[in-house]
Amino acid sequence: MSFLTENLTFSQAGIILENNQDGGKDLYLKGICIQGDTLNANQRIYPTREITIAVKTLSKQISDGYSVLGEADHPEDLKINIDRVSHMITEMWMDGNDGYGKMKILPTPMGSIIKTFIENGVRPGVSSRGSGNVNEANGEVSDYEIITIDIVVQPSAPNAYPTAIYEGLMNFTGGMKMLGIAEDASQDARVQKYLKAEVIKLIRDLKIK
Repeated sequence: MSFLTENLTFSQAGIILENNQDGGKDLYLKGICIQGDTLNANQRIYPTREITIAVKTLSKQISDGYSVLGEADHPEDLKINIDRVSHMITEMWMDGNDGYGKMKILPTPMGSIIKTFIENGVRPGVSSRGSGNVNEANGEVSDYEIITIDIVVQPSAPNAYPTAIYEGLMNFTGGMKMLGIAEDASQDARVQKYLKAEVIKLIRDLKIK
């Protein structure tokens, strides 16, 4: 079994931003999480039958009450790192050949950063993370299992991979201080306001670079 990740940009995933329909402040992302029967940038093809089984399995986990968490960017393994969790997958379903998902942005340190990015015009993409066997002859994937869907921030270059938000934060002056503040953000409105200002500053600095 191979570790498999597949990235889709904001436009490729057709992501829709949704607020809580009950008038709350919850933010959701909804769109394509993985495409079926299409040769992707990694020269792999995920047959629709494989995606259908994987989506059905994940959807059942969600309906059974299992919390499927995702990260801001993704690590190089299948482990979910609690300190990097930014969202929870609330729904998974098939539409045609593609697997769709709906993700709720959580008020965690990384979720707060993703939310601030979105509020300031950054349009994130998604990255499926799972395992499967790849036929080296034709790139077809079999025995596919989706572990989670991560949120990624794609650069403008189509074949470039994003730098992890966490790593970008740690390289930013005062990044460690900001991360510490973020850990208390969900409990203090004043801290949230300060955090938002600092993340906006980070975004502007990254744009300049």
